[in-house]
Amino acid sequence: MNETAEKVIAADLAPTMFSDWGLTDYQEAWDKQEDLLNKTVAIKTENRVNNTHSPTPNHLVFCEHPHVYTLGKSGHPENLLLDEQGLKDKKATYYKINRGGDITYHGPGQIVGYPILDLDNFFTDIHLYLRTLEEAVILTLKDYGIEAGRYPGYTGVWLDADNEKARKICAMGVRCSRWVTMHGFAFNVNVDLDYFKNIVPCGIDDKAVTSLANELGYQPDIEEVKEKLKNHIAGLFKMKLI
Repeated sequence: MNETAEKVIAADLAPTMFSDWGLTDYQEAWDKQEDLLNKTVAIKTENRVNNTHSPTPNHLVFCEHPHVYTLGKSGHPENLLLDEQGLKDKKATYYKINRGGDITYHGPGQIVGYPILDLDNFFTDIHLYLRTLEEAVILTLKDYGIEAGRYPGYTGVWLDADNEKARKICAMGVRCSRWVTMHGFAFNVNVDLDYFKNIVPCGIDDKAVTSLANELGYQPDIEEVKEKLKNHIAGLFKMKLI
């Protein structure tokens, strides 16, 4: 490929700022996401009002959280099986939040991904957005020799979705405002699965939850998993990571 062709291809990629926030308090991460989203929406509003064309930023954030349970706006509080004392005993916190979906758990050893993207820079289709995130996780699992897929009627990534052994390895819940996204996915890598016993995960009471470590029989290097996942997301969304 000649230099001119490479420049044309590079120009077609959406610049996206990648950050790894490491182990971050859930509320702190939520506030930072809200700030990034609001700044992007403000640019879009100004462009519309003033008929200008200022570019909007895209962000891809990875992090891990201390033990926390989060309930989406369409969720059911009874799917949390712990009372206030039970949460203290587990050293876990609990938040009701403004994403879609029911209840889920976040904790160390889990890759939590927060894409704060202006979908006008990619495609304005929230269902395609979710399927593309799922595909990135599916491809990452394939890198480790694990076949994964989707469970009809539910978001996220599943193993053996077509039989009684179905188990979820990645949960998803997003919010979209003026085609700007926030929240995202939680990919179980080396996470302590016992914490899922304290909830009805995503409101599904007859399916198991698993992790990459559980399926492999050993704990993979989470930084290696992050790198593979990051590259799959960038490739599928045609991002140029910065």
